[in-house]
Amino acid sequence: MGKKVILAGGSGFIGMVLARRLRLEGWDVVVLTRRPPTPRTDGIVEVQWPARPVAGSNPMSYRTHGTWIDAIDGADAIVNLAGRSVNCVHTPENKRQIQESRLDSVRVLGLALEQCRQPPQVWVQASALGFYGDRNLPACDEQSPGGTTYLAEVCAKWEETFTATCPASIRPVVLRIGVVLGREGGAFPALARVTRFFLGGAAGKGRQGISWIHQADMEEIFFRAITEETMRGTHNVCAPGPVSNAEFMRILRQVLRRPWSPPAPSFVVSIAAKFLLRTDPSLVLVGQYATPARLLFEGYQFKHAELSDALRNLIERT
Repeated sequence: MGKKVILAGGSGFIGMVLARRLRLEGWDVVVLTRRPPTPRTDGIVEVQWPARPVAGSNPMSYRTHGTWIDAIDGADAIVNLAGRSVNCVHTPENKRQIQESRLDSVRVLGLALEQCRQPPQVWVQASALGFYGDRNLPACDEQSPGGTTYLAEVCAKWEETFTATCPASIRPVVLRIGVVLGREGGAFPALARVTRFFLGGAAGKGRQGISWIHQADMEEIFFRAITEETMRGTHNVCAPGPVSNAEFMRILRQVLRRPWSPPAPSFVVSIAAKFLLRTDPSLVLVGQYATPARLLFEGYQFKHAELSDALRNLIERT
């Protein structure tokens, strides 16, 4: 009988990448989604779940909410990626939804695990390098303190809720994910598109850090977290060489064979982000330099440790 993994919030870019990888490795994959499940031809099963605690309910009542708890019971691993996208303007209401969706998903999974006769052996919980806030050099590692930005506070509460919720019998892994570079999602398609149109200049002063990770390494690290019994605790998911925004765009222009482009002033970035891209300027103007100290200590060999190599790989396969 094959092993089974539960992907909570697995319908996004990272979830789809990880689901395909696990299927190739012979795993049964169940995606918990808030949408009504749709039939699939790739062998991945979708199950609807509430993604938040039911008001006024007790843990025992979760047995009445469909088959999603039954899907968790007996699974080998659970990966929680659930949470409202931060790629939006950070209005007070959006901020509330960003935080509550993350904390609620952890809490409802914890309540479900209390009802499992055979709980998973490992719980891999997503977080983000935004935990460190707006961080300049020297680069931070897993021992560095958290930041003070809004997203840093969200990540801190996210991780604290996970630590308080994950049962002691389950191996806990927290993955603080950096800027994922992939062909089908993440930051790369949009950045490549504007650079091809000769708009690939730095954003603002260009000093903000970009701690990036190639899609292939990202999925390998998730697979390692699921399958390696010795891997536990918090890990930064990024390549060893963080770069500034200006350096990132310079290398991207070089790989795409585009000339120098003037930087976009911060006020222009803010206006374009809010009113054209409908996203928050902080996602472009704030960054952090981080290193994967624990992964390197544990002997992980990166497939794409250099940014130029990672970008060329993506461009060649586009």
